[in-house]
Amino acid sequence: MKTANLIYKALTTVLGLLAVSNLVYAQQHLPLYPQGIPNAKEAENIERNEPNAMVDSLAFDVSEPSIRLFLVPEDRATGTAVIICPGGGYHTLLTKREGSDVARVFNKLGISAIVLHYRLPNDRIMVDPSIGPLQDLQQAIKTVRERATEWHIDPQRVGVMGFSAGGHLAATAGTHYADTYIENPENTNLRPDFLLLINPVISFMDSVGHTGSRANLLGAQPSDKQLFYFSNELHVDSLTPPTFLVHSGADEVVSVENSLYFYRGLRQHHVEAAMHIYAKGEHGFLTAPSFDEWFGRCTYWMGQLGLK
Repeated sequence: MKTANLIYKALTTVLGLLAVSNLVYAQQHLPLYPQGIPNAKEAENIERNEPNAMVDSLAFDVSEPSIRLFLVPEDRATGTAVIICPGGGYHTLLTKREGSDVARVFNKLGISAIVLHYRLPNDRIMVDPSIGPLQDLQQAIKTVRERATEWHIDPQRVGVMGFSAGGHLAATAGTHYADTYIENPENTNLRPDFLLLINPVISFMDSVGHTGSRANLLGAQPSDKQLFYFSNELHVDSLTPPTFLVHSGADEVVSVENSLYFYRGLRQHHVEAAMHIYAKGEHGFLTAPSFDEWFGRCTYWMGQLGLK
C-alpha cells in the first residue's frame, strides 16, 4: 500500500508539472515586433494597468504591442485560431474580460486564441496614430500565419474577434487587408479568414459612429478622407471575410446601426454572415445577455462554417 501511495504521488506530481508546463506555454507572452516597432517615436513607456470593478482590469497608454498566446496542444487542436482585439474606445484595453477570459473559453473548444495588446493612438508615441492599431493587428495576423505549423494552426483558419473599438479594428483589417502598413517581405496573406464582431464600432460617420473612438483614433478634427476610410461599412465587398455580428438594440454607447449597416453590406455582396440583435442589454453585455448566451451563438456559427 505504501509503495502504491508513493507511485500515485509521483504520478500526480508529474502530471501536475505537465499541466503547469502546458499552461505556461499556452500563455506565452511575445513582443509583436522583435526587430523594432514601426511608426514609433522614441518615448518613455508609461503603460499602466488599473483595477476596475466592472471589467476587472484596464490597460492604459499601451506603447509596446505584444501578443499573449493561448495555444491548444496538437492532440486537441482543431486548427482554428482567433486573434482577439479587446475594446476600450481606442483609449484603454479590457485585457481580461475581452481578452484572456474569452481566450480560455476558446481553448476548451480546441480553438487557439491570441490576445492582441495593441498600441493605443497617441501623438507622443506614434508618427501616425491612425494606423498604429491596424499595423499591430496586421503584424499579429502575419505572425500567426508564419508560425502556424509550430503552433498547430491551419493558416487558412485564422480569424479576428473584436469588441467595441476592437470590433472597429477587426472590421478595418477585414475591409482594408489589401493596404499593407507593415513590412511583409514574404507577402503573407493579411486578410482574416473570418470576423467575430461583438457590439462593434463600425462607422465614423456623424449619424451613427462612436465619436469617442473616432476622436481617439483620428484626432479632434479628422479629414473627410479619414472619415470615409475608417467607416468600414462603406468598404464591404465580395472579398470581405465571413462575419458574425452580435449587438444589443438597447446599446446607448455604440448604436446598433453600426452592426446593421455592416450586415447590410455583407448581404449586398453575398458574403456569408450571421447577426443576432438582443432587445435588452447594455454596451459590453455587462449584465445581459449572459456570456454563455451570446458566445454560444457565436461558436454555433463557427461550427456551421466548419471552424470548430
